[in-house]
Amino acid sequence: MTLAEDCAERPAAVDPRALERAHGSLELEIGWRDGRSALRLHRERGCAKARFPRPAVPQVFEAVLINTAGGMTAGDRIEQRVRVHEAGSLIVSGQAAEKVYRCKGADAEVLTSLWVDNGASLFWLPQETILFDGARLVRRTEVDLGEKARLLLVEAAVLGRTARGEELRFGRLVDQRVLRRSGNFLLVDPFRIEGPIGRLAERPALLGGARAFATILAVGPELDAAACEAVRAALAVVPVRAACGLRGPLLLCRLLASDGFELRRGLLPALEILLRRMGVMPGLPRVWTC
Repeated sequence: MTLAEDCAERPAAVDPRALERAHGSLELEIGWRDGRSALRLHRERGCAKARFPRPAVPQVFEAVLINTAGGMTAGDRIEQRVRVHEAGSLIVSGQAAEKVYRCKGADAEVLTSLWVDNGASLFWLPQETILFDGARLVRRTEVDLGEKARLLLVEAAVLGRTARGEELRFGRLVDQRVLRRSGNFLLVDPFRIEGPIGRLAERPALLGGARAFATILAVGPELDAAACEAVRAALAVVPVRAACGLRGPLLLCRLLASDGFELRRGLLPALEILLRRMGVMPGLPRVWTC
């Protein structure tokens, strides 16, 4: 066979822009029916799924989010819209840590919109997002609360799997949270780090050498100075750098850790304290401890 014939039989190179991308959308609505929180609406498309284990507390509906694509990369997009109607209560977790792999060109996107009506409660507790070297992620979360709504929200990121000796040298993370109550802004919380992330993370004004970090937001009548002090006391005995404070009705907590394992050691007791304060027993969903 000649070289020309051999080349003619080989498949043409695939244009990366034409590769199949994972797109998913999920809509959930929870209300109150027959003395318990119940599902009103469930729509899902593409890789974004939700499954509903038997709740530990009948009054609190439980959902577990699943990305059937197994991770995210360039051009992947997940949209999530969740509403909890008056008197309803919902706790949401992720099946496992989300993974964002090396991206060429386009970003991976996770866009989340949450509505919590008056008298309703939402506990938004996805597990960590792990960024691999070259990952590019845009994550935006917008929350609209009624005047008497309850919220507990955590979002965490880990820069590489340090237990395997992996290092995230370059990449992009745009992470933004917007929180409104009765239409008024409570918090606009933007964060961006891109380019040589490995070096930038060493800067004191950014991560101060941390490779894992998280933000906890909570709103509810049970969250007072005593709750804040209880969280501070729990974080003081674990190997994380953390700060926790009250800004009006909002409890805000930041955690920095050397890796994902140490970050979780800080997150678990802090979240358990807040959940119990807000009346959720026995605490975190089972997927957090599996």
